[in-house]
Amino acid sequence: MASASTNDKIYALINYEDPYVQPLILAALEKRLPAETYELITTITQLPSPSSRLLQWVQYESIDFDHLMDRSSTSTANAYVIRKALIRKHYLSTTIANWITKYPDSLLKKHVKPSVEFEVDYAEFLDDALIEAWDLKESWARNEDKEVSEREWWILKPGMSDRGQGIRLFSTEEELTTIFEEWDPPSDDEDEEEDARSDADGDESDNIMTSQLRHFVAQPYIHPPLLLSPPSDSDSAPRKFHIRTYVLATGALKVYVYKHMLALFAARPYIPPWHDGDRAEDLKAHLTNTCLQDSGDREGSVGSFWSLPDNLPNTTSPSTPSTNWKEQMFTQLCAITGATFEAAARGMSIHFQPLPNAFEIFGLDFMVSVEDDGELRCWLLEVNAFPDFRQTGEELSGLVEGLFEGVMEKAVKERFEIEGGKCENGEGDMVEVLDIDLGRR
Repeated sequence: MASASTNDKIYALINYEDPYVQPLILAALEKRLPAETYELITTITQLPSPSSRLLQWVQYESIDFDHLMDRSSTSTANAYVIRKALIRKHYLSTTIANWITKYPDSLLKKHVKPSVEFEVDYAEFLDDALIEAWDLKESWARNEDKEVSEREWWILKPGMSDRGQGIRLFSTEEELTTIFEEWDPPSDDEDEEEDARSDADGDESDNIMTSQLRHFVAQPYIHPPLLLSPPSDSDSAPRKFHIRTYVLATGALKVYVYKHMLALFAARPYIPPWHDGDRAEDLKAHLTNTCLQDSGDREGSVGSFWSLPDNLPNTTSPSTPSTNWKEQMFTQLCAITGATFEAAARGMSIHFQPLPNAFEIFGLDFMVSVEDDGELRCWLLEVNAFPDFRQTGEELSGLVEGLFEGVMEKAVKERFEIEGGKCENGEGDMVEVLDIDLGRR
């Protein structure tokens, strides 16, 4: 039994500032840690002494990193200080590219689309920004004499935006230029009209300004994706979806994939990227980020990955795996996750610095494609810090609580060598995908 003495007790500062998440963390803490091993506090000043054991589980901006760094043997917190190599799209692109250059046989080569990175403030400077974008220019040249349905399509992502903002599709230089021209700030004589329009649009607008984003990545668009009907409406037309996987990184460095994953569906049935319709409506068939969906569209767009049909629709090739396709995709994404974190830790150590006394939950997004040979392939889309757990919804809130229970086991109890507490979930829920020693103590 763990000691209840003041020196051994964990003082837990839990203030996630999110009414959906906060009670789930507290419930996991209560379930997994014996009551006599911890005490809740509301500020670090309540610590009996500077050397008391401290758990901070708060928003990134609220973490006392000085305490975390100064008291490495007794203090832990729910975020690393530096992790841009993973969570910024243009940094992640560089991380993967550098790793593949060094290790050409890395599995990441077949599971992460190559990216073209560029920086641009205004549309008039786009030509200069693309001087070395050889892959894009070669693609445009190949597309010149092709019908739209035969072109190579690309997806544009602002490097530092989140929640799907600013994502666009294009296949020619002219289409890309038009996108940036639409993002240019209005001239002085347009300001008043634009302000009025913005007021009328409220929060529904996806408008951004190029000068506010600057960094962009373009990637080959994944087409065709695996299409399925949402779990809430199995008779509806098939839709695009992505897999949201919660990943726990602890110390320097172990990485775990939480097996209970989400499937997030687009708001509209899938259409090919060349469909010529209203752009805003067409994007609803391609964007699976539920943060961009209206409340009505969002209802029923989120489900459990493992609740997806075991048998795939007839639209897939006969060579595509049928009954065990979910297990195959899970195996792929576990390998991709481990390789991605190793690439960041070993290849981009300036921009990803795991601390031995910290942990962090990341949200990784994956897409499943149907390849030309009919096989399914899992692709890493992006890595998110402090993921939006609320998109899980009330119906699946137990999935998030189970994640937090796994974090208590792997990041808190192991860190502080705590025994006891309930252990209701299976040991296989947190699947270890990486265990390397970065030499940090």
